Amino acid sequence: MADPRGFLKVKRESAPYRPVCERTKDCCHVTEMRPEEKSQEQASRCMDCGTPFCHWGCPIGNYIPEWNDYMFRGQWEKALALLDATNNMPEVTGRLCPAPCEYACVLGINDDAVTIRENELAVIEYGFKNGLIKPRLPKKRTGKKVAVIGSGPAGLSCAAQLNSAGHSVTVFEKDDKIGGILRYGIPDFKLEKWIIDRRVDIWKKEGIDFKTSIEAGKDLPVSGILKGFDAVCLACGSRVPRDLKIEGRPLKGIEFAMDYLIQANRRAAGEKTPAHDIIDAKGKKVVVIGGGDTGADCVGTAHRQGASCVVQIELLSRPLESRSDDQPWPDYPLVLKTSSSHDEGGKRHWAVMTKRFTGKNGAVEKLSCVKVEFAKEKDGTCPAMKEVPGSEFEIEADLVILAVGFIHPEHDVLLKELGAQLDGRGNVKTDETFKTSVEKVFAAGDMRRGQSLVVWAVSEGRKTARAIDSYLMVDSSLPAM
Repeated sequence: MADPRGFLKVKRESAPYRPVCERTKDCCHVTEMRPEEKSQEQASRCMDCGTPFCHWGCPIGNYIPEWNDYMFRGQWEKALALLDATNNMPEVTGRLCPAPCEYACVLGINDDAVTIRENELAVIEYGFKNGLIKPRLPKKRTGKKVAVIGSGPAGLSCAAQLNSAGHSVTVFEKDDKIGGILRYGIPDFKLEKWIIDRRVDIWKKEGIDFKTSIEAGKDLPVSGILKGFDAVCLACGSRVPRDLKIEGRPLKGIEFAMDYLIQANRRAAGEKTPAHDIIDAKGKKVVVIGGGDTGADCVGTAHRQGASCVVQIELLSRPLESRSDDQPWPDYPLVLKTSSSHDEGGKRHWAVMTKRFTGKNGAVEKLSCVKVEFAKEKDGTCPAMKEVPGSEFEIEADLVILAVGFIHPEHDVLLKELGAQLDGRGNVKTDETFKTSVEKVFAAGDMRRGQSLVVWAVSEGRKTARAIDSYLMVDSSLPAM
């Protein structure tokens, strides 16, 4: 597999980042593409490990050792064919995925793991560069029509798979462009939007019908959807944000992360925003509450808007920099992750709880905070959070961004009129075949499983497509993953 001794000869080397002073002045991608020769060299580190746990770590079951081998040998077309067999959007996951496969890499037991995600990106971009990614029309049509509601990664993957099976697929999106969270929730410095457009153009040529600015249930009645299609896939995401309901919350200058990021993405695309609605960090003291990926995206966006200073606070304790004994290989560990946004400046604080917001003239000026600690209980239950006496402090802020997660999909007209059953967390409930309580209606992605990773959304979309194909045709030729 690749070079059996490659991992002994070559050390892990990731793609270089553009200089901070350069990248914070634009919205272009923060990293540079590696030369193909360098990617082949990195692919040589994929060793003949016998049992490739990277498969186990990947939600879509990528053929990682196999396409690394082809890549190392310069057989790019064969590598591309294997990558295409399991992933509808490798150019997206190759940029955004936190790479659970790398944490499961056998080489990672006592060395740095293979650069699997960047190798994946190298393969797909080689394909686009050399004209190997072309529309592939279905050999025949089944006469069945499927509606996919929502055009995020789950909906798009589901649509692509169903179209390849010969069904006529229509994707409905309430926003004015296709992409869902990929377009409006992910900053351009992580995913430039021409990457989405490039793939959507191919799917259009393959026969998928995309309809934008149509909100299912509102602009398109539920009765019309159920009558006009043989099956329906709900893939609307999990868009209801978790709020921080504390004293001072109504003050101006406290915004939800997704409202901030969506507007920033629209402005970066040249869309006009009314002056009184603009959320801008320029010259402001910005505090981001929430230490996850969304919070980091807000940090990077604030840097590009010219914030005077940026502070990110997280309720949980600072993670360890390496695996702990209770998170052994090949599990995906809770370890400290530093993104490109953090490298650009600002401060991070852990184990901090916000008690109240204060301000003047209706606008926020300060956060009153306290340090917390998590004490392990003797009975083995989750650690109890306790405030540290005498640790109270304040942080000045002109703009506060709440990035504390999402609770469930929007319980809007669509779900109400469908009458789809919800689970205890407010997500759409399905059986093991992704089927909802409503006949011929299925659900995929964050709408069904809750807020998760892009790669999990792709996996959900593909599995739901197979379930729908089986429902329509009794048996399915689509892959199980």
